[in-house]
Amino acid sequence: MSGKRRISIDEVVTVEVKSVATFGAFVVLENGQEGMIHISEISDGFVKDINERVKVGDKLRVLVTGFNKRGKAELSYKRIKPENKDVVKDEKVSPFIHQGIEQDEFESKLIEYLKSSEEKQVDIRRNLKKKQGVTKRKK
Repeated sequence: MSGKRRISIDEVVTVEVKSVATFGAFVVLENGQEGMIHISEISDGFVKDINERVKVGDKLRVLVTGFNKRGKAELSYKRIKPENKDVVKDEKVSPFIHQGIEQDEFESKLIEYLKSSEEKQVDIRRNLKKKQGVTKRKK
C-alpha cells in the first residue's frame, strides 16, 4: 500500500478485502484508509450470499461514494463504469470482476425463459378452456 494520499469522492481506487460480513465487505484502500462495500453496492442484481461474490484477499476496483462520520470510505463496485472494472495486474483478483459479462447473458436467458413461459401458460389456458367447454356440453 502506498503513502497516505487523500482519496476523494467519485474516484476509482483499488481495494483489498480484509473481512467479509453478511452485510458487506470491509476493505483497505490503496492509501491505507479503511472502508466498506455494502452488500447492496456489490451488484445490480440480488446478492443472497456475499461470500459467493468476494473473499478475503480479493483486490477490486471500486468507486468512492462518500465517507461516514468516522471517516471510513463508503464504496461501490456496481456503480463503476465497465472500463474501470479491469483486472488489477500481478495481484490476486476475484472472479467476481468478470461477472458483468455473465450478467448480460443471464438477463437475455431470463427474457427468453419468461417469453417461453408466457407462451406455455397461454397454451395451458386454451386447453383448459377447451376441456371446460367439452364438459359443459355433456350435461
